[in-house]
Amino acid sequence: MTSSRLAPGAGIVTVPGGRPAVRTAEGEFLHLDTGTADLAALTRRLVTGEAAPGDAEVARVAAAFEREGYAVRPDPEEGGPLTGRTVLLLGDARLTTPLARFAAAEGARTRHVTPDHVARLANGEGAEASTVVVWCLDEPVPPGLWDAADRLPAHGTAWLRCHREGAHLWTEPLAAAPGDVTSAHVRLRRLAATSAHRQLTAYWAGHRTPDNGPHPGEAAAALVAALLTADLLAWAVPGPDSGLPARRRLRRVDLRDLTVTEHPVLPVPPVAPLPGRGSGPA
Repeated sequence: MTSSRLAPGAGIVTVPGGRPAVRTAEGEFLHLDTGTADLAALTRRLVTGEAAPGDAEVARVAAAFEREGYAVRPDPEEGGPLTGRTVLLLGDARLTTPLARFAAAEGARTRHVTPDHVARLANGEGAEASTVVVWCLDEPVPPGLWDAADRLPAHGTAWLRCHREGAHLWTEPLAAAPGDVTSAHVRLRRLAATSAHRQLTAYWAGHRTPDNGPHPGEAAAALVAALLTADLLAWAVPGPDSGLPARRRLRRVDLRDLTVTEHPVLPVPPVAPLPGRGSGPA
């Protein structure tokens, strides 16, 4: 059987003249009482997996580490957090290229697709819960471009996106299930939050001078790709509420100084149309 090893981020700290301690991945220090177990043998077992035959005390303390979550048994067949997931990419290569590299490094299958492919998924053709569409734009979103993709979560395919407006690049919440935040919801929330809603509406509709950047450089593109990868990792966590904070978070990246601002955003519930004039009681 494979011996347990220290869990990622956990470690054993030897204090000169004092008791040893366990440093958790969160940065807490816990006193370590090894009893009669040899500390050097315990450390060797938890770091390298090398165990002396018949050393019951070392095995007992190592089992306690595993029971408390400070040691794990490595799985030789285990891949990265995105193993078994498919990431479909489209949009601007300056953003999708580093994202494809980061996602693949975490175990994902990555593939570049076309808007027609996304439209078919949005109609339920070949939709899978293990698939996410990521669409990255180095420009404002053209009117109606993401309307079909907003239907992806209703058919079981996750949906993540980013776009640039001037010097700001926005990463929108990942939508993984019906009722999550779509691009249409983000626009409604942003319009409600500004007094310049008419001007912002006109800007989105294309009534503006031609876009002149700034385009994300290599560092900015890597930052945006890392932020999107973090959202993908949150989505990959199993469970009905997997990645819920990431599914309620809008980020704004300032491309001039690479500062990131986060804003909570919620879905917009459907509302009944306003009654026509003359309808209903006075």
